[in-house]
Amino acid sequence: MRNVLQRCALRAAFIVPFATLFFSPFQGWAGTLLGEAQTYAVLGYAGVTNAGATQVYGNVGVSPLPLTSITGFPSPGTVTGGTILGPPAVDQALADINTAAVTLAGLAVTLDLSNHNLGDRTLTPGVYFLSDVTADLTGTLTLDALGNPNALFVFQFANALTTASGSVVNVINGDPGTEVYWVLGKSATLGPGSTFEGNILAYSSIALDSTANIGCGRAFARTESVTLIDNNISGNCTLQNFGAQSDFGSLGFSGGTGTGGGGLQADPETTTLTL
Repeated sequence: MRNVLQRCALRAAFIVPFATLFFSPFQGWAGTLLGEAQTYAVLGYAGVTNAGATQVYGNVGVSPLPLTSITGFPSPGTVTGGTILGPPAVDQALADINTAAVTLAGLAVTLDLSNHNLGDRTLTPGVYFLSDVTADLTGTLTLDALGNPNALFVFQFANALTTASGSVVNVINGDPGTEVYWVLGKSATLGPGSTFEGNILAYSSIALDSTANIGCGRAFARTESVTLIDNNISGNCTLQNFGAQSDFGSLGFSGGTGTGGGGLQADPETTTLTL
């Protein structure tokens, strides 16, 4: 019962600040889930701060704060495959991120992983929920897409996520339709030297410690800022993976052209399984 209430609170956290957004359950997604945000690798509501030789492939944006809220780009950080943007150009991308977060938070849970470290395990496509105050990932998490077309991995966090130093997220057996999303009720912190995959949609802030990398994916902070220190982030590993793994043509594990979504349907009443 407690986890059911926490999931409801998580969904409320996504919905309440954006009460004017229309959302209804549906099978799969027609078009790209991230909308205009798919062209962004980093986006912060309150800005993006960089220290060091961070490399980003894709747009870097801020909205609604002004463009001056992005610091550390174009030097010492570099942006390729995109540009540095502020409002009003970024406004629609932020709206699309908020819509995507509401959608993902409403998906039926496949497995409740609350109070379990995410590391040193292999997971198959599904929707995973964690109620921890701060969920942990230590070691290696392998996401096995099983060669399924449009394999979907969604991690719903009631609160925050922290990855340990040197931790790894590895996606295997994917295809252009593979999607990986990390949806947080609070913040995400990636530990030093860690390797991450997929798209982070954090309600508050995102911090990448020194040399932490999002090999294929994105960092979106919906109400606060993104902090970077000597990191690599690519929203399209087919064109630039900074030596990281392949995204199998999925445009940073966002489903490529976005015709998939795994056929899952939003269902806030679904009962979870407990390990």
